[in-house]
Amino acid sequence: MAGRGPALRLQECQQGCTTHLGDIISVFFRFISGNLAQDSSDSELELSAVRHQPEGLDQLQAQTKFTKKELQSLYRGFKNECPTGLVDEDTFKLIYSQFFPQGDATTYAHFLFNAFDADGNGAIRFEDFVVGLSILLRGTVHEKLKWAFNLYDINKDGYITKEEMLAIMKSIYDMMGRHTYPILREDAPLEHVERFFQKMDRNQDGVVTIDEFLETCQKDENIMSSMQLFENVI
Repeated sequence: MAGRGPALRLQECQQGCTTHLGDIISVFFRFISGNLAQDSSDSELELSAVRHQPEGLDQLQAQTKFTKKELQSLYRGFKNECPTGLVDEDTFKLIYSQFFPQGDATTYAHFLFNAFDADGNGAIRFEDFVVGLSILLRGTVHEKLKWAFNLYDINKDGYITKEEMLAIMKSIYDMMGRHTYPILREDAPLEHVERFFQKMDRNQDGVVTIDEFLETCQKDENIMSSMQLFENVI
């Protein structure tokens, strides 16, 4: 949403299960955009200036779908913004809030931080960042949807409950702030959750499983189209 002007169309936050994956990617590329165009002639990652030393370049290349040159550019941007080599949650929230000044992005950034913090140690390493970004940009549809499911499955028990989805939706609406068109009603997040479960909860047991999520999303043309938007962004 950053850069789209002060007014955000309500339908942009009411689309299917992949809502805001594009914004997630956009934020990270603005976060490092000043460095992606730099010369990538270094043969290896520059590790001496950071406290946390990421895995070797060859290993990261094997774990992701980025080339060596792309990884070098990504690393320079990450290091310039995060000299310690680690991003804690407070820093992450500060970075994210800069791109959504019209609202309060704190809670949504918390959920997003947890999705990127793969090992749950309270910090996003370059490895966490680039592996997650690789999935969002170059992953298969199945991989991208699994990542989105993990974002919505707040307690990581393998199910999305109405309470979890409501928390996510409230955080998205808070992030959007008052600059929406038409103006959001207070019960809009709950209505979105009810529509989500009517569509996703196939057996009506009150939770959405990964299988239900994948099956429903893959039958939605809008969601499938959104999966292709950022594949060649680097």
